[in-house]
Amino acid sequence: MTMDMTFLGTGSAYPSPHRGASALVLRSEGDCWLFDCGEGTQTQLMKSQLRASRITKVFISHLHGDHLFGLPGLLCTVSLNTNPEQQNLNCVDIYGPRGLRHFLRVTLGLTGSQLLFPYAVHELEPTAEQSPEEGQLSLEMTAESGPLHPQEQPGRTISLDVSTDSYFLFEDKKFVVKAFRLFHRIPSFGFCIQEHGRPGRLKTELLKELGVKPGPHYGRLKAVTN
Repeated sequence: MTMDMTFLGTGSAYPSPHRGASALVLRSEGDCWLFDCGEGTQTQLMKSQLRASRITKVFISHLHGDHLFGLPGLLCTVSLNTNPEQQNLNCVDIYGPRGLRHFLRVTLGLTGSQLLFPYAVHELEPTAEQSPEEGQLSLEMTAESGPLHPQEQPGRTISLDVSTDSYFLFEDKKFVVKAFRLFHRIPSFGFCIQEHGRPGRLKTELLKELGVKPGPHYGRLKAVTN
C-alpha cells in the first residue's frame, strides 16, 4: 500500500503569497484525506497534482480561522466539479470539535450554498483540560440550531474514551483512526492514523538453509511472526 503526504499550507494566522494557511492531504490508493483547511487551500490544491474531488474525509484540529475558513468554499468548489447526473455519491465525512456542525450549517445556509453531494459532521466533545477557561467555548455558542442543511446527514457526537485517553473515530480495512486531546487557546485535537498489521514475507531461502522443509511448518511460522 502506498501513502504520501502533501503540505498545502504551513503558515500560521494568515496565508502569505508563498505559503498557505494550515492544510495537509494524506493520499492512500486514490483516497485523499484533508487535515485542516485554512484560507487559500483551494488555490494550493490547484497548484498541486491532487484533485479536490477525491477528498472523502476532512479533519479539523480546532476552530481558529487559519485552520477552518477555507472549508465552506472548498466544499462548494467540489460540488461545482461534481457531475449532477452521477448516482450514489459518497458522503464526505468531516471530523472536528463541537461547534463545527453549527459553523458549516450557518455558513452554507446564509450563503445559499447547495451541494451536490451529502456530508456529515462528526463532533468531538472537548474536556475542560484542553484550554484555558477563557477559551472554552460555551454550549450556547457551539450548539447546533435549526434544521439540517439539505445535503447534511446526521453525524456522530464522539466523547473521550477514558480507558484509552483518545477518541475513536472509525476503522476501515486499512486504518484505525483516533483523535487525542491537545492544549491550545481553544479546544484542539490531533489525529492518529494507524495502519493495520500486514502479513510479512518469510525468508524461504534462510529456512531451507536451516533445514526447515516447505509445507505446514511454513504456515505455522508465518502465523507466529505476524
